[in-house]
Amino acid sequence: MAKTYRLGAARRAANSVMALVIRLGAGPKSSHLLTTTGRRSGEPRTTPVTLVDRDGVRWLVAPYGDVGWVHNVHADNTVSLKRGGHTSKYSAIGVPSEIAGPVLQQYVREVPITASFFDASADDPASDFVAEATRHPVFRLTTPIS
Repeated sequence: MAKTYRLGAARRAANSVMALVIRLGAGPKSSHLLTTTGRRSGEPRTTPVTLVDRDGVRWLVAPYGDVGWVHNVHADNTVSLKRGGHTSKYSAIGVPSEIAGPVLQQYVREVPITASFFDASADDPASDFVAEATRHPVFRLTTPIS
């Protein structure tokens, strides 16, 4: 059974370190700082994320499930991604499970540290990840907004 995500002190510390690394433009090329608009506060909320590039499309994956940034994206799908000194705005569009499944499979293969939050394993067929999509939303990032 998949683990449930809890944002504790250790994860907050790791996110802070990762955010600094990403702000400096270092670390994995797929890592970015995602900024959403808080659905209740209206304030910007920023968290480190790892994107998936698949077939020329960028995908935003929620490996820990319906966490705060996911709810914010559902309320306002305009997001910004920052890496180093470069920031771009996108529309994040949720996709159906059939499309999300192969993206989730690729995500687990590329970011194995998140595998324990999934019932399917990296070697399982993409069809097993289709069932995971209801618990791990996937968003297609459209052309940057000016």
